[in-house]
Amino acid sequence: MKYCQGPNCHTYKTQDRLRGPKGAKFYQTRRRSSFYNLDGNACSMRCERDWFNKFGERAVNHFGRIVEPIKLTEENAWVKLERYYGDGNPFYWYNRITEQEIPMTEEQYNNSNYTRPRRSTVVVVEGTNSEGKVIQKDILRF
Repeated sequence: MKYCQGPNCHTYKTQDRLRGPKGAKFYQTRRRSSFYNLDGNACSMRCERDWFNKFGERAVNHFGRIVEPIKLTEENAWVKLERYYGDGNPFYWYNRITEQEIPMTEEQYNNSNYTRPRRSTVVVVEGTNSEGKVIQKDILRF
């Protein structure tokens, strides 16, 4: 069980916050096994808003204020998606800028370490003899 983190939760008059014996009643912060607001830390949107009004500025400054625009580029526009209709492989990468789709396996889809498709670089290395004839050819991918 945990308590709502809303700084004014105890001031809102609802039956579930009312505690104590007759003649000595008081309101207290809600206590539950789970909450649905403020990522599981506030009992209502009102308490979430109260928390942000009191602590939001400090939280943004502590965890990092955005000081320049964040840009969505072709490189970071990839998202994992699952197609719920049609035939074929339902799991795929989708680029929100180029609208390109790349199929993937269900294992890749469920793997949180598999974060986006990588561009591979291919280098062809050829060894030649004194006559210029190719005697060895290697293909490197990285």
